[in-house]
Order: sequence, then C-alpha cells, then structure tokens
Amino acid sequence: MPLFTYSARTVGGEIQRDEIDLPTRDEVVKYLRKRRLIPINVREKPKEIKLSLRKKVKTRDIVIITRQFATMINAGLPLVQALQILAKQTTTPAIRDTVEKVVFEVESGRTLADALKDHPKLFSQLYVNMVAAGEAGGILDTILLRLATFLEKSEALGRKVKGAMIYPAVVLSVAMGAIVILLLFVIPTFQTMFASFNQELPLPTRIVIGLSNFLQGYWIWLGIGGIGAGFLFRRWIATSSGRLTFDRLMLRMPLLGSLVRKSAVARFTRTLGTLMSSGVSILEGLEITARTSGNRVIHDAVMGSRTSIAGGESIAEPLRLSGAFPPMVTQMINVGEETGDLDGMLTKIADFYDEEVDVAVESLLKALEPALIVILGTIVGGMIVAMYLPIFGMVSAVQG
Repeated sequence: MPLFTYSARTVGGEIQRDEIDLPTRDEVVKYLRKRRLIPINVREKPKEIKLSLRKKVKTRDIVIITRQFATMINAGLPLVQALQILAKQTTTPAIRDTVEKVVFEVESGRTLADALKDHPKLFSQLYVNMVAAGEAGGILDTILLRLATFLEKSEALGRKVKGAMIYPAVVLSVAMGAIVILLLFVIPTFQTMFASFNQELPLPTRIVIGLSNFLQGYWIWLGIGGIGAGFLFRRWIATSSGRLTFDRLMLRMPLLGSLVRKSAVARFTRTLGTLMSSGVSILEGLEITARTSGNRVIHDAVMGSRTSIAGGESIAEPLRLSGAFPPMVTQMINVGEETGDLDGMLTKIADFYDEEVDVAVESLLKALEPALIVILGTIVGGMIVAMYLPIFGMVSAVQG
C-alpha cells in the first residue's frame, strides 16, 4: 500500500502536515474531510533513494539542472511549475526523485532553500545558502546562474588537480606491477640456472635474488601489512591532528605542494567571493568556505579570520599570520576590504589562481615525466643487468 504525505488546514486555520498509509489519493482526501480538515496538498511519497558511490550524481548534472532552473525562473515560470518541469526532463533517477520531493515540500509551504537542505548529498550547504539569499533578495535566477558558473569552475579546478595526480599514479602502478612480475616469475628462472654454475654470484645478483625469495615467501604477509598500513593511515588522517599534519606535509612537498596551495587558494577565494556577491553574510560565508577548503591548514586559517571578523577586525591579518596564503593574496584581500569591494577582489584572485593552477599542473607533469622514467628505468634496468652479470662473468672466464 502506498504512503501519502499531506498538508491540510484545520477549522481554526492551522496547517497540519503528516503521512498516511491508504490505497489511493481519493481515500486520503475523504479521510481528511471526515475529520473536518481542508486538504491543501496530497501526494504519494516518493520512494527513498540511496546515493551509493556506484551511482554518484555528477557535478555536471547539478550544473545542468541549475542552469535550466535559472532560465525558467528568469522567463517568469512559477517556482513549482519550474521544479515539476525539471523533474520530468532530467534523465538521472536520483535527481528526478529528489526534485519531486522538493516540489512536494515547496507546495506544502516551505521555502526552496529549506526543501533543498533536506538533501545534502545533492545540494551542498553553499548551494542552500546561496538559494536562500536569492529568495530573500528576489534574485533567485541570478543566484542560480552564479551557482552554475561556480560549480563549473570548481569542477574544472578539481579535474586539473586530479589529472596531475593520475599520470604519476598510473605510471608507478604499472612499474610496480612489472617489478613484482619480474621478482615472482622471471628471477626464479635465472636463479635455477645460476644454481648449476657452481660459482659465487655477484653482489647485485644476490641482492635481487634475495628480494625475489623474500617476496615469494612473504607476499601474503606483505599484502596483509599493506592493507593494515592503509587502514591505520585512514584512521590517523581522520583525526584532527593527523589531518593537520598530513595537510602541512602536502603543502611543503616540492612541486606538488605548490599545486595544492594554489588550488586551495583558488577554491577559497572563488567560494567566498561567490557567496558574498550573492548576499550571504561574511561570517556565514567564511564558515562555509572553511568547510569546503579541502585542506585543514587553510580551514584553520579561514576560521581564524572568521573569529577576527566577529571581533571587529580584518580578514587579511589572520590569513597573513597563518602563513598558508601567499603575500599577494593577503595584500589583495586587504585592499578589497579597504575599498569595500572584497567580493570583486576575491573573484579576481580566483581567476588569477585558476591560471596559476594550469601552469603548476603543466610544470609538475614536465618535471615528473623524466624523473619517473629515470627512476623506474634505473630500477628495472638494474634488475636486468644484475641477472646478466653472472652470464657475462662466465663468458669472460671461457674467453680467458
């Protein structure tokens, strides 16, 4: 039997909202009228959806519906009608079911922001706060367009950083696989052959054979140890001190640290600038920005500036003292505060650091490619040479 949700008005004018399990919508209406309640809205409750990692909604899908929603609102369509159209035309089941729930909540008298707040897996706190600001200021269509642009640029920034990490990860994985195959299957063949030589093997050959024997004898324990180390690392990084230590190390790493810092600055400035230009208060904007920074060092610096603002001081000084932000950023923020155009200055900084991230990614890849080739070539080539040293020795002995 389906479950229906309803909102109804009492004789005294009060609004009641509840759920009821009846066969049809008409039965629900009859039930309400018998109890002297005036039905306002009766809908079958959508089935609960579970957003698993396998069916994760893409940011691009959220961007598309946000732009479509903004276009319809700008064209003068009523809010509920625009939401209903969105629900019908979207091809993503998770989004469709969620929007249908939002439609029901809005029809029941809740604001759009309050309805979106119930679905944090699709609509972030930043999204909800900007929509609330748009509703309060009567510029919902403008805010939605800003949101779509913000999400697009944030996704592009994330892709750049991930792209820089994927290349070395893939190369290292392939190389490690090749090394393991050599040690497990190729080296034992050479070892069997060398056993018939009845002569002392060179030191490099003995080292490689020793590694092969160790891997063959303890590969299960090595695998268990690797899984255990990964589990302990995740537990450690989940703690406040562990996350802070790890993020500090990331910022101090050569080449990679520069990329992490620049991407964090770009995310911080664009998020805060977008929130402020949309009418969200500076204190609330800083709190949201800190949560979405992606780096604990940046988070703590932003929360420090929030405390400073609450005490009537500036944003720039705590950011400068934290050492997490480049001097140019803190100086430009200071100028933005003094001129009263902080949101515009933040947007300029974000645009500049988006380009800097592009340069940092390119520089990182250019530096990593030859370094990985040299390191991996040395390891694999060294193993091969070590295996052929005894053969070279035998040939020299025969010729001598």
